[in-house]
Amino acid sequence: MAAAFLSSSLLPLFFFFFFCNFVPKTLSYSDQTSSLKTFIFRVDSHSKPSVFPTHYNWYTTEFADPPQILHVYDTVFHGFSATLNPDQVASISKHPSVLAVFEDRRRQLHTTRSPQFLGLRNQRGLWSDSDYGSDVIIGVFDTGVWPERRSFSDLNLGPVPTRWKGVCETGSKFTARNCNRKLVGARFFSKGHEAAGNAAGPIIGINETIEYRSPRDADGHGTHTASTAAGRYAFKASMAGYASGIAKGVAPKARLAVYKVCWKNAGCFDSDILAAFDTAVNDGVDVISISIGGGDGVASPYYLDPIAIGAYGANSRGVFVSTSGGNDGPSGMSVTNVAPWLTTVGAGTIDRNFPAVVILGNGRKLSGVSLYAGAPLEGKMYPVVYPGKSGLLSASLCMENSLDPNLVRGKIVICDRGSSARVAKGLVVKKAGGVGMILANGASNGEGLVGDAHLIPACAVGSDEADAVKAYVSSTARPTATIDFQGTVLGIKPAPVVASFSGRGPNGLNPEILKPDLIAPGVNILAAWTDAVGPTGLDTDMRKTEFNILSGTSMACPHVSGAAALLKSAHPDWSPAAIRSAMMTAATVVNNQNQPMTDESTGKPSTPYDFGAGHVSLDRAMDPGLVYDITTNDYVNFLCAIGYGPKLIQVITRSPVNCAAKKPLPENLNYPSIAALFSSASVGKTSKVFIRTVTNVGVPNAVYRVEIQSPKGVAVTVKPSKLVFTAAVKKRSFLVTVTADSRNVKLGDSGAVFGSFSWTDGKHVVRSPIVVTQIDPL
Repeated sequence: MAAAFLSSSLLPLFFFFFFCNFVPKTLSYSDQTSSLKTFIFRVDSHSKPSVFPTHYNWYTTEFADPPQILHVYDTVFHGFSATLNPDQVASISKHPSVLAVFEDRRRQLHTTRSPQFLGLRNQRGLWSDSDYGSDVIIGVFDTGVWPERRSFSDLNLGPVPTRWKGVCETGSKFTARNCNRKLVGARFFSKGHEAAGNAAGPIIGINETIEYRSPRDADGHGTHTASTAAGRYAFKASMAGYASGIAKGVAPKARLAVYKVCWKNAGCFDSDILAAFDTAVNDGVDVISISIGGGDGVASPYYLDPIAIGAYGANSRGVFVSTSGGNDGPSGMSVTNVAPWLTTVGAGTIDRNFPAVVILGNGRKLSGVSLYAGAPLEGKMYPVVYPGKSGLLSASLCMENSLDPNLVRGKIVICDRGSSARVAKGLVVKKAGGVGMILANGASNGEGLVGDAHLIPACAVGSDEADAVKAYVSSTARPTATIDFQGTVLGIKPAPVVASFSGRGPNGLNPEILKPDLIAPGVNILAAWTDAVGPTGLDTDMRKTEFNILSGTSMACPHVSGAAALLKSAHPDWSPAAIRSAMMTAATVVNNQNQPMTDESTGKPSTPYDFGAGHVSLDRAMDPGLVYDITTNDYVNFLCAIGYGPKLIQVITRSPVNCAAKKPLPENLNYPSIAALFSSASVGKTSKVFIRTVTNVGVPNAVYRVEIQSPKGVAVTVKPSKLVFTAAVKKRSFLVTVTADSRNVKLGDSGAVFGSFSWTDGKHVVRSPIVVTQIDPL
């Protein structure tokens, strides 16, 4: 683990300094034009000469020609992005006002009963106390919106908040009439995407055979996330009969502003994401929801990560930013979007499932899931074949053109999960003449299953069932099977369960900050969908559906965005950190059987590396009692603590800073969780002391006492053990001492032991997780 921590932290730092100090040799004209790329330049705005009326005048005079500049940033970030050749980049990077240069990177999307599952109820609690979030504006950075959906109706909504300064940007199949009192604004950002399309020549633009040059959603992901956060009530909602009922977002009356930064089959570019942050904060959003990340399970240093940089600027303006933790679980250290000013969301299941059963010729029944809605198999038994028996990997994975029609025609085909889209495997089977598919998990996915709207009769099974069906096929002369689709089942227990794909801790950049922060519903979520593609997203899927069912931390993130909108509406004076704290300290760590939450991939109890502080529980977050607040100054001290110098910090914060002579400790950031890191070289007892401050947001006169659940083999003390608040005294500080004895501590499978401490006044329980692990210091 220490080695992984070292590599993820230091290599980008090395390349950053190498790049900024390296001047390439002079290139020929043809070399230069063929090596055009987009770069983002962070500029010290304070050094703009007064002779230039605007930053744009300055940039186009001293740095780059106007046609080369894509975006100018002046709100959450100061600088510009431009498409340049290496000589130009090397020259600009030497300018004394340039603080940092980074290449534009492509990022990926982290792809109705969920509101009730969060503890929301009509006419009482957070929904009614916040008027369903009606005065709050959520900005969604995604693939756009399909505005005609019922989820975006403005029926019975009051006027748009007067502070809103955004616009309804028109374009292909999108007019000003597509916005309303619900969808208050819509914009699209394509310059980075278009520049990357053909950097060597004229910009080729957007492929308008599959995309819309407008905020209209050609992919579906953005419509789904926007309606999850703030969709209106839509009666008789379902996806081809599955999950039927009333669809609604977490904050049904919150306003939506859509920022299209991701493009169908093309991802999302940093330069466009940063421009959306800049614009959204100026427009007046209160919450930003961004289900986007690196997609490789590796967290970039904050000064090279435009999501972290943009979110810092938004946070400093009081805007809450919710991000997805990535889908690279269950591997450890796979969580992304880990900056401490971000709220990082993992995914859990809800108490609804879509069971399907594989019935083998020997009578054995194997449980799985499916959203197949076509003609059923009616119990008819078909021959079963596993192409992977041949030892050919592409055939085992049912990759394009890998299946022999003579082998699979008229049969149910077992396809291993991985390398290609789950639904695409079924299409390969169909083309080769197969009649059905059993989608088999491997060890890496364990028992984690998600429903898919397959084009052929198909059932996904966990790794144990996959082993069983393969064993049956290899040991039987004429193996047969059928698939029985059982529709929608509610009241599933246990739930929530941590989704196997959900990104896991520890935090690969700064393990002193526990990430993810919490989990929210992210498996088999019903929400609105585009008319541009079918429910599978495949080009050959011609079906149209008003709603679709998707899984991913992409789906979990907007649940927390909607929750933040409700809390912001009920508590307008709370900071983003206070809102996050309320959700974290009120989160639950037990399932609906009142047992510890389990991990879908292993079936074993899950840990704070999997779920952070726990699963969102909004009825308790409304009145958390105490919150851990964090100021911009605190974040600056944290950046000083992790060794960033003034120039690197200014890349993130926009303003020059001076770090104190005595370096602070990163673990003393006032976070609602505690991660104690000890050196593996330490022998015997070692102690660490953490300082925390809580603010009373409940009744003025309150007395809280501490309750401690120490990690196994670790001693935890809290002083003082009692906090007394009055009308005059709203803040109290305390010390948490964690003492580990190397002779007694037995680190678990994840390389850590876990506990918690809670402040309680008899009504509120303000809980913080404790993680104790060994990591060798740099």
